[in-house]
Amino acid sequence: MSGHSKFANIKHKKEKNDAAKGKIFTILGREIAVAVKEGGADPANNSKLAQVIAKAKSNNMPNDTIERGIKKAAGDSGNVNYKYITYEGYGPGGIAIIVDALTDNQNRTAANVRNAFSKGNGNIGTPGCVSFMFDKKGQIIVDKEEYEGDGDELMMLALDAGAEDFSEEDDSFEVLTSPDEFDGVLKALQEGGVPTVSAEVTMIPQNYVELTDEAALKSLQKILDLLDEDDDVQAVYHNWDE
Repeated sequence: MSGHSKFANIKHKKEKNDAAKGKIFTILGREIAVAVKEGGADPANNSKLAQVIAKAKSNNMPNDTIERGIKKAAGDSGNVNYKYITYEGYGPGGIAIIVDALTDNQNRTAANVRNAFSKGNGNIGTPGCVSFMFDKKGQIIVDKEEYEGDGDELMMLALDAGAEDFSEEDDSFEVLTSPDEFDGVLKALQEGGVPTVSAEVTMIPQNYVELTDEAALKSLQKILDLLDEDDDVQAVYHNWDE
């Protein structure tokens, strides 16, 4: 997928998120709480928690904040009432959009997500209507400026650890894994001293769609901005060629 700089997109998102880091940490705190409730407080025996911790670290969440969140969740797990919900739909120009939410009020979240799509001239569809256009993968991004090693050595380290694919771009390296192999590959890279700018299990589009119509672009951005402002929304995936 040359021409799609994953690092540039992630950097853009991070810069945008830096202004709302409090929200990001709140979202991650919820994910930690749910992961602990479902699988316990030990990331060695709870792969979901290990994935959330990796995601938290890639968003620069301090280790002591992560540890406090785990301890609080372990002592308060009976009061965690959040539920994961996924919405799927289309934005202007046939852009496929997946919304992952974590909420304690499903009616509120559904209304907010529906409102975001409506205001941006999009439509929410039935479950599965667009997810078939994405692949669920572990994705690890390494910034070339932060990594002093050799690209071939990094590729061999990743593939030997169980990665499915490795690609090089102008500014970064991308490692893709199956969701099940993500934890092991990430651990191997960390033990090898490889700095990662992003590490998470995500939804990767099989194909990207370009939008050239200004009105459609404006409407799509409206949807994405409204979803980004919603505290219940954990992640938004789309196949727009930014």
